[in-house]
Amino acid sequence: MSLPRKIGFIGTGAITDAMVRGLLADPAAVPHVMVSRRSADISAKLAADFPHVLVSGDNQAIVDGCDTVVLAIRPQIAEEVIRPLKFRDGQNVISVVAATGRPALLDWIGADVHLSQAVPLPFVARRKGVTAIYPPDAGTAALFNVLGNAVECETKAEYDLLAAASALMATYFGIMHRTTEWLAENGLPEEKGRAYLAPLFASLSETALLAGKDVAFIKMSHEFATKGGLNEQVFRDFEANGGSQAAMLALDRVLARIRG
Repeated sequence: MSLPRKIGFIGTGAITDAMVRGLLADPAAVPHVMVSRRSADISAKLAADFPHVLVSGDNQAIVDGCDTVVLAIRPQIAEEVIRPLKFRDGQNVISVVAATGRPALLDWIGADVHLSQAVPLPFVARRKGVTAIYPPDAGTAALFNVLGNAVECETKAEYDLLAAASALMATYFGIMHRTTEWLAENGLPEEKGRAYLAPLFASLSETALLAGKDVAFIKMSHEFATKGGLNEQVFRDFEANGGSQAAMLALDRVLARIRG
């Protein structure tokens, strides 16, 4: 599936910045990108870094000038930004607006567009992102496969579950931070803790990737836990003190929020 000749972004926040940088990293995946002037610092920096970027103060000009339009607006203002715009029937629209369902988006758009929803993560800037998309769409998948890899969800329920799971990112870094604090409290300089923990966690993630889809994560946990050893002890304490229960409760709550 070919990529769009010209892609436009309505809203210029962190996710737009990451997507544009991923798309235009050498070699550029698309020839032209339009971004809205909103968030002037980000749009100006993108235009300065990439000659392919055109900044527009008129959102309608972006809709008119692009075959694919990405809606990257805060949900609090999404309706007031989208509703006045005139989209074309058949136009490709990708929404990365958080916690906003397809019925509302289609109502605001008011045209028979090809609408996809996506949850891009900051790693798309390095073409290392994994992005959930719904519904399955070859063009949208091709775009996000350039930025890492796309996971096409067959149902809204699947999409919502992956969106909820992505909310674990802050917790991941939070665990690293708390561990670094603990190390420092017990006499290890913070920079040494960071120098040790970051590659340790990176290697664990790489191990999970290389293991393939047929190896269960809990089996890998057992493989890294010698019977009677320190890893086994920590995981048992984590379970016994409500760690797993707290994680499941947090995911249940964020899923309920996503579902509205």
